[in-house]
Amino acid sequence: MTTLLSLLPLLLVLGLLASGRASALVAGLAGLAATLAASATLVLQADGPAAVALLFRREVPAGLWLSWHVIAIIVTGVFFHRATLARGGGPGTGTLEASPRRLFSVCFLLAPFAESVTGFGVGYIIALAALRRLGIGGMPALLLGLYSQSLVPWGALAIGTTVGATLAGLTPGQLGLSSAVLQVPIHAMYLLLYWRFAREAGVAVPALQKLDDLLWTAALLALVWLANRFSDVEIAAAAPTAFLLAVRFWRDERPDGARLRTTLRTAAPYVALTLALCATRLVTPLRDLLKPLWALRPFDNQPAFAPFYAPGFWLLAIGLAVVALARAPLARVAREAASGAWRACAVTLAFVVMAEFYVGSGMATSIAEALRAVAGRGAALGVPLFAAVGGFLTGSGAAANAMLMPMETALARALVLDPAWIAAVQNSVTANLTMLSPIRVSMGAAILALSTSDAALYRRAWPLALPPLLTGVAAVLALLALGN
Repeated sequence: MTTLLSLLPLLLVLGLLASGRASALVAGLAGLAATLAASATLVLQADGPAAVALLFRREVPAGLWLSWHVIAIIVTGVFFHRATLARGGGPGTGTLEASPRRLFSVCFLLAPFAESVTGFGVGYIIALAALRRLGIGGMPALLLGLYSQSLVPWGALAIGTTVGATLAGLTPGQLGLSSAVLQVPIHAMYLLLYWRFAREAGVAVPALQKLDDLLWTAALLALVWLANRFSDVEIAAAAPTAFLLAVRFWRDERPDGARLRTTLRTAAPYVALTLALCATRLVTPLRDLLKPLWALRPFDNQPAFAPFYAPGFWLLAIGLAVVALARAPLARVAREAASGAWRACAVTLAFVVMAEFYVGSGMATSIAEALRAVAGRGAALGVPLFAAVGGFLTGSGAAANAMLMPMETALARALVLDPAWIAAVQNSVTANLTMLSPIRVSMGAAILALSTSDAALYRRAWPLALPPLLTGVAAVLALLALGN
């Protein structure tokens, strides 16, 4: 009975999302309501009414506090994006030759950079605009545009990884570093698929250029690992992609002074944001000044919030400067940002509070024990499958981690496997599978005005699910082998 009650909220959420008739918000609210009822029932049976009251007094504020860290980035990230639109920011106008070098830069650097800074599919929008500028449209553009999501463990300044780390009892840096290790085979397989998609788009990649692509991919992954190792997880994708994008632009385009000034003017908000984030995390005196300044930490097991160190402060500050310089109406930009952000905020709030109750009531542990009893150590192989389903259905690494991380780390402890690596599998697989979520694919089809059925779209796009899934399964098999 305990296991069934613990499973019901998760099954309800997955069923609603899989039906296609309920949005992530509706599913999240339904799952939250079911979780509150189930946890209250179980705690009441075990410890009485006083324990239920204590559970709610403890977990509701904790869930709200953890949600705030994500919501602060969602709202300011959307505001920053709207500010750049009001300014007229974007990948530019006119057309360019669709060379293999330019295509690689769009798919693996420009679009992932935009997604790592703002998140929520903005990188996909920028990727599709850049691909159309290269003369690529239709199904090839949709497939290549999905590469904007290839570094989503660090998307939206790594909010999904931050949530996952907190729920797994890790620091964001720890989870980011292990996720960076798993990203190496994932990205290698992405590259193999990219060459095929590029050929189908009419941009054949010769052997020498494939070697060039491979070297730049290795450099990107090495820099992502180093950024996770020696800096903060928030900039672990933004800084490497920005740096390599600048180097590639100089090497491939050989811009004259006029073009360089035009490019810098267009990219100024993103350059300013990247420099500000890097400075606050890499310049030791500045970091030591801002990180403790007015920092709030009401819960020992939750991250602190330092208002002048948080990424959201810089997103907001630079967004306001962009609006002022563009002389755009601030009220209109703010309304557009609120309209675009509220749903993602509500979804985040529902799933994160739901996760807190799963941990605090012991429901996650109950499910883990039941899985271990039924499948033994083989139950660990369900981790990448759960993660894939969560990422695919929610389209959000933060939401999927909030929904599944408590159960999966409890399962790791029950099976005497390293919870940190199980958390990394969950984080990496679920984040990478968001690229194939109906939210992303339908967004691309709408922007490109494709009349192709969803079934036809997924028949072409499904190979992109293999890199994270195969990597996740291989990682779990390795953990099981080492644990014997």
